[in-house]
Amino acid sequence: MEFWERLYYGNTILDYTIAFGYILGALLLSKLLYWLSKSIIRKITARTKSNLDDIIVDKVEEPVVFGIVLGVTWYALSQLNYPVSAEEIETAKQLMVSPVSATESFISHLFNFLIVVNITWLIARLSDALIEEYLVPLTEKTESDLDDQLLPIFRKGLRILIWVMGIIVGLNNAGYDVGAVIAGLGIGGLAFALAAQDTVKNFFGGIMIFADKPFQIGERIQINGIDGFVKEIGIRSTRVETLAGRIVTVPNSKFSDDAVENVNKEPARKITLNLGLVYETPAAKMEEAIEILKQISAENVKLIDENVLVSFNNFGDFSLGILFIYYIRKEADILTTQTVMNLEIMKRFEAAGLNMAFPTQTVYHQAIK
Repeated sequence: MEFWERLYYGNTILDYTIAFGYILGALLLSKLLYWLSKSIIRKITARTKSNLDDIIVDKVEEPVVFGIVLGVTWYALSQLNYPVSAEEIETAKQLMVSPVSATESFISHLFNFLIVVNITWLIARLSDALIEEYLVPLTEKTESDLDDQLLPIFRKGLRILIWVMGIIVGLNNAGYDVGAVIAGLGIGGLAFALAAQDTVKNFFGGIMIFADKPFQIGERIQINGIDGFVKEIGIRSTRVETLAGRIVTVPNSKFSDDAVENVNKEPARKITLNLGLVYETPAAKMEEAIEILKQISAENVKLIDENVLVSFNNFGDFSLGILFIYYIRKEADILTTQTVMNLEIMKRFEAAGLNMAFPTQTVYHQAIK
């Protein structure tokens, strides 16, 4: 009995043994709870139609077990005696409170902080699991890319917010001046916001692209001298492959500041031809030329729109001008259609004896006698 009654730092060996027994029992209890969860509880929840109970069991078991170990350990350590120094007794008298040793105060604050962190861990795990189970499948079913881009940002932002709030509450429970910490975060946040204003502007520009859909991946756009095909749309920037094959990264803020021309959204491509026939062409041949152009248009309705404009519109310096305007259909290839139309015009005009004019100048010379 003398062995168990020996004092060390205000506690007997028996006191230390009992405290250690509590902690050891908490660890054994945690192992038992893990076994019960995997062997019995999970099998029961697996039989239900809903996945909610499976998620709760999976995400709750570790924080709950850790919380039990924390609680029992705190209780075990609180049963021990902690010597109080003369300075601590004097300070307690001045404050008219019971004297508490620095060690006991530190343990109390530490476990208050750890318990709040454990609860924060539980909330963060549950919220992330619920988002993964219910929100992610919904975004995958939608045609819009906006939710697919914003959901990861929302998940990270929510996780960070939960942890920041949990740590602030934990520090408050641990006896720290949280007001000063928040004030410091506010000043730092203001400085960060000023430094990151371009990033924020690009972020909202990305949201505008996903919401308004001025263009989509694969479409050809023109903006601020850049002409190319959209390869990737991100939250901060958009990648465009120019007609030369180079990749250009455009900040999303540019799409809210500058006008964007979506080439793919044009209903038809307008083509304007100014044809010139020689001045020796008689009026009957000019009428024939106009009819030939109308016939070519009627025979290629799969490539061009029926709405064509043909007009004898100009007595030029060296030719009789015919204006021919047609519209290439959206589904037709632009270069192929232009080749077909131009070759048909050349063939028909040659067959009809219509001669194209080229810049010429007639000089009349009068001899001086």
